[in-house]
Amino acid sequence: MSVNAMKVSAGEALDVLRAAWQAQQSGQILASYMMHGRPGVGKTQVVEQLAKEIGARLFDLRLTTIEPQDLRGLPYYDHTTQKTKWYRPEDLPDDLNHPSVLFLDELTAASPMLQPTVYGLLQERRVGRHRLPDNVFIVAAGNTVEDGAIAYQMNTALSDRLIHLHVQAAAGDWLDNYAVPTGLHPTVVAFIKTRADLLDTTEQALEQGHLIATTPRSWERVSQIMGAVPDRRMRNVLIAGTVGDAVAAEFALIADDIAATVQVQDMLEADPKARIALYPVSMHGLNALIYGLIGILDARNVTGVIDIMADIRNLARLREEPEFTRMPLGELCTYGFEGLIRKGLELDLGPRFLAHDAYRAYAQDRKEAGLV
Repeated sequence: MSVNAMKVSAGEALDVLRAAWQAQQSGQILASYMMHGRPGVGKTQVVEQLAKEIGARLFDLRLTTIEPQDLRGLPYYDHTTQKTKWYRPEDLPDDLNHPSVLFLDELTAASPMLQPTVYGLLQERRVGRHRLPDNVFIVAAGNTVEDGAIAYQMNTALSDRLIHLHVQAAAGDWLDNYAVPTGLHPTVVAFIKTRADLLDTTEQALEQGHLIATTPRSWERVSQIMGAVPDRRMRNVLIAGTVGDAVAAEFALIADDIAATVQVQDMLEADPKARIALYPVSMHGLNALIYGLIGILDARNVTGVIDIMADIRNLARLREEPEFTRMPLGELCTYGFEGLIRKGLELDLGPRFLAHDAYRAYAQDRKEAGLV
């Protein structure tokens, strides 16, 4: 059966779960939630981020690795009452004074023998006599049969106990709400910025009978490889084994171009006149430069970073190459400053932006153009 719920990005799913938590806190809704989505789309990261934001302990249960008795607990004989009782399993939250998130991962891949035990958790918030406090927020996640993952069809008895979200990869959402804030490698971020269609190729891989597909999770792994493996050939082999050889070949071309033209640290150290000659002459290069500047921003280099970002909008005037006249330099500069300001506010650098002449000139130009 297909998941006939509204499709949302990972960022939107996080927004929905935030609202659901607030509704639970106010006593208006006490429900359990299910995120469906392809492998690697970011479901686990959504739950981890939610738990972090609300200050909750995260209980992460991978349902493919446990048996029904692992949830029920261990029986013992009470000689006083002459009854069999059960020790509560440590994997179930019981703190009345501190919020918890109970994450039931891989629900659709769990053994059918386990699902009846899970029903009580999802609907009645209990297993046997063990009840969950009202400050426990329950989220489940899983793949569908159509995703090519190991999964069982969810039966109606289980489905009826859940509020469903269908999570899908969205490049803009992933870049703005995960890749950039997390500090993924600028080359990966720049590549997906211009090749959004390659963020998730699971459907195409299934159609073509290919084992390897790209997902947000696999691009995060590529980011790790880019930072950890300096040897180009070894790095390319590893990336091909992560996203497939065709995508890896295209990525390698862009990575080589960026590596040859984007030197963020050199630009920060150069004088203003010499710095102009260091701007890359390609969209990939400028995107990588922007994300590199966002990643490197701190209190020590904020002045230089703002100067470099501000000059992007003037490259068609400052440089002779015709490529710059065909690029949306104003849009690139605006997008870059939006990312810089978000990070700057997190670092309490807002006053440094407002006091910088180049940033004030940029902001004034936008105001005069009616863009703010």
